Amino acid sequence: MLKRWKFIIDNKHLSARKNMQKDKELFESFKDGDTPVFRIYNWQKCFTYGVSQDIKKIDLDYGDDNAKRITGGGILLHGHDISYSIITDTKSLKGMNVKKSYEYFCEFILEFYRFWGLKPVFAKDIESIELSKNIFCQVGFEPYDIIINGKKIGGNAQKRGKNKLLQHGSIPVNHISHPFGGYSLEDIGVHLSEDKVIKELKSSFKKTFHCL
Repeated sequence: MLKRWKFIIDNKHLSARKNMQKDKELFESFKDGDTPVFRIYNWQKCFTYGVSQDIKKIDLDYGDDNAKRITGGGILLHGHDISYSIITDTKSLKGMNVKKSYEYFCEFILEFYRFWGLKPVFAKDIESIELSKNIFCQVGFEPYDIIINGKKIGGNAQKRGKNKLLQHGSIPVNHISHPFGGYSLEDIGVHLSEDKVIKELKSSFKKTFHCL
C-alpha cells in the first residue's frame, strides 16, 4: 500500500538559523494523524552544531553564520551539501528502537548512492573502522554513517518526541577546502548539479518507502 507523504523542496540556500528553525517548527508542530514530511534543502556557507555542544570553546574559522540543531552530534559545515529531514510518527515504525529506525530511514540514502553506480555501506559493517565520536561530524564514525570507497560520505542525526521523530542528514556534493569538511561526491569522482541531487533524492525516497 502506498503511503502519502508531504514533500517540501527548499532550494533557496538559506542560512543556518532559518534552516534549523524550519526543522524545529516542522517537528514541534507535528501531531498524531498528520501527513509525514520529507524535506530537502540547501544552505548558504554556514555550520550547525549539536544540541549539547558549546561552540564558544571551539576555534572554527568558517564565518559567523551558524545555528544549533535540535539533534546531537558534532559540528557540520554546510554550503557544499544538500540536506534532508524526515518528520513522522513513531507508531508506524512498529516498535523499532533508535538504531533500527536509523537503518530503516537511511535505506533511501543507500538507494540514492547506488543509483550513481556507487557501493555504499554502513560504518558499523566495516571491521577496519573504529567507531568513535568527534566534535566535528565528518571526523568521527557513528554506526550508520555511510562509507563509500573507504571514505565517510555524510551522516545523520535523530531526535524523538512523544510519538514522533525527526531525522536529518546531509549529502556532501562538492569539494570543500577545510580540514574538517570531510569527503564529498566530487572527491570520489561523481560530479552532480544540485538539481540532479534533489531530483534523485526525492525519487529514491519514494521508491524506498513506496510513497505517493
